Amino acid sequence: MQIGFDAKRAFRNFTGLGNYSRAVISILSDFYPDNQYFLYTPFYKKHPLLSFARRPNITVRGPEGFLKRLPTAWRSLGMASDVRFEKIELFHGLTGELTVGLSKKIRTVVTVHDLIFLRCPSYYKSIDRWMYARKHKLACESADLVIAISKQTKQDIIEFFGIDEKKIRLVYQGCDAQFYRTATDTEKQNVRALYRLPEKYILYVGTVEMRKNLITLVKAMSLLPEDVQLVVVGRETAYAKKVKEEIAARKLEQRILFLNEVMFNHLPAIYQLAQVFCLPSLFEGFGIPVLEALNSRVPVVASDISSLPEAGGSGQLYIPPDDEQAIAHAIQQVLGDASLRNKMIAAGMEHATQFREESIAKNIWSVYKELLP
Repeated sequence: MQIGFDAKRAFRNFTGLGNYSRAVISILSDFYPDNQYFLYTPFYKKHPLLSFARRPNITVRGPEGFLKRLPTAWRSLGMASDVRFEKIELFHGLTGELTVGLSKKIRTVVTVHDLIFLRCPSYYKSIDRWMYARKHKLACESADLVIAISKQTKQDIIEFFGIDEKKIRLVYQGCDAQFYRTATDTEKQNVRALYRLPEKYILYVGTVEMRKNLITLVKAMSLLPEDVQLVVVGRETAYAKKVKEEIAARKLEQRILFLNEVMFNHLPAIYQLAQVFCLPSLFEGFGIPVLEALNSRVPVVASDISSLPEAGGSGQLYIPPDDEQAIAHAIQQVLGDASLRNKMIAAGMEHATQFREESIAKNIWSVYKELLP
């Protein structure tokens, strides 16, 4: 079978949507190796995370000739022609969009990760909201089937776009397999030394932006014992200035460490050295860092809203994201009760098994099989 993917983000983004794209392509290539997978991307540069693209059942396609200088035009006009030429039987838009001009003979699937731009519009410029909404709505309407990566996203697709529930399939995503492995003591020591990690810390992983609500976790830090520190891993936006002003106002500079440039293969050790993972986000389409923490055997304290309880399961602690006292209390519970901590770790590991590669590959393949003989 010839299966095509809109793989732009797989080759360009090395976090969230890029991780999802690479994971889907890789696990399908692994568990269903008899197919041929065609990756359509206007960008292709060497990167360690792109080694999967050299597999024998994977072909990368991009603009050629003068279109190399016009990648956007190729995606809008030339990509569909290339897809038809390759005789693709099914085309999967991995990140909320489908290329225009595909033949009606080609069956189509689109994955929608979240509709945060509609659920939380104040975080986006009006032009961006319009563009994202138009792109996602058109993709959901034109696709034969829509994959939602959480119940929350499924509900939003129905509510905002009026898509028939019968057209939507819930298929959870997973995290990178590197988080399944326990780092050696030597690896942990090296990572601790490289990033100057404190002995006892809470971990936050995610972009430092308003929606992730790091500022409330900072406020909670002032209510915790002074020997408890916070490590923040993630790209900073303009919102980081506001967060650091709050840190200064509470005199917490010596207790909070920001890490902007972290090697991906060092993340498991950073998780595993933490006492607690905390994500007080105001909204998430799913919450991959929660799953990374569960697989790393770290207890999770997260918001009690949107999809985070889906990602974390019933064994973790959930709090109102705007309540710093509740956050501090939950963290202190985990730090002060070894029995609770162990129960949370065991429950998290059990919950995380349903998000492993074989299960995800099987579920995606079942969606494909609905459309193909």
